[in-house]
Amino acid sequence: MTLDRIDREILALLQQDGRMTNVELAERVGLTAPPCLRRVRALEQAGVIRGYHAECDAAKLGFPITVFAMVSLKSQAEHDLSAFEEHVGSIPEVRECFMLNGEIDFILKIVAADLESFQRILTTHLTPAPNVASVKSSLTIRTAKTLPGVPIP
Repeated sequence: MTLDRIDREILALLQQDGRMTNVELAERVGLTAPPCLRRVRALEQAGVIRGYHAECDAAKLGFPITVFAMVSLKSQAEHDLSAFEEHVGSIPEVRECFMLNGEIDFILKIVAADLESFQRILTTHLTPAPNVASVKSSLTIRTAKTLPGVPIP
């Protein structure tokens, strides 16, 4: 899908405020409501817009601890990688999982209510998981920047 200037403006505005009404969005990009809505629907159907969500404050919801866990596996065969991805997909506290190249196979973003809860996740779900060779973790101290989406020129 080729994106023009208006498509990019729509995406940038929706990344800032996904609850913006179509009428407001149309006004901001210089369109009337029907063609603006057609563009948004086309972006959704093309998979450029994958969904809408509320950004919640983890600490206010009882998850003040964020940990990044670097996981090395014993085997990087595709079925072993897929099995690990499926396993971490079943752990609600694992909020993000990225496969990496290099020494570490995966990095996980984990939220927890406290250090004891994180330790329980680590010792009952991660380190004993099949094919896990090692897990190294780093507790975050503060978040300096967090932006949803991607930069849109």
